Amino acid sequence: MGKQFAAMLPEHEEFIRRQHLFFVGSAPLSEEGHVNVSPKGHDSFRILSENRVAYLDMTGSGNETSAHIHENGRVTVMFCAFEGPPNILRLYGTGTVVLPGSSEWESLYPLFTPLPGARQIITIDVHKVQTSCGYSIPFMTYEDERETLQRWSVQKGEEGLKQYRQEKNSASIDGLPTPLGEMNG
Repeated sequence: MGKQFAAMLPEHEEFIRRQHLFFVGSAPLSEEGHVNVSPKGHDSFRILSENRVAYLDMTGSGNETSAHIHENGRVTVMFCAFEGPPNILRLYGTGTVVLPGSSEWESLYPLFTPLPGARQIITIDVHKVQTSCGYSIPFMTYEDERETLQRWSVQKGEEGLKQYRQEKNSASIDGLPTPLGEMNG
């Protein structure tokens, strides 16, 4: 059965640090809006305190999480054990989008390994941690990170990435603005 906690315990933090993959879920307020779940990889997740986390977000084909957080703040992060004992861990919280050039970016970005195509940092104030069994999650072996997105970002270059973000990352699929879109609008 699932257990709930007001903050991450040391064993939760240790579990998170061992994972190579996490999922981010968000949704707009509109009933007609699309719920979004995004897989994230690379060494892009950081624990800032027992109730605060952040991840370095890369340029991608959409920017749904950013738009949803900008609209209503709600976000959930999920980790699954694909190796070792079964476990699922969810972090429920309120997110903030941190853009390059801001003072918060300058303090957070050095915590991450620089990756080409980094577009924003998502911080999350965690108000609930939940663990559950994970008995149905299959075993999968980690092989390596894909370098496709990094190669694509390098090939695009800074100007190409800026143009791509303006075209593809300024609004959600439901038309909600993102902080990137407002900054460039």
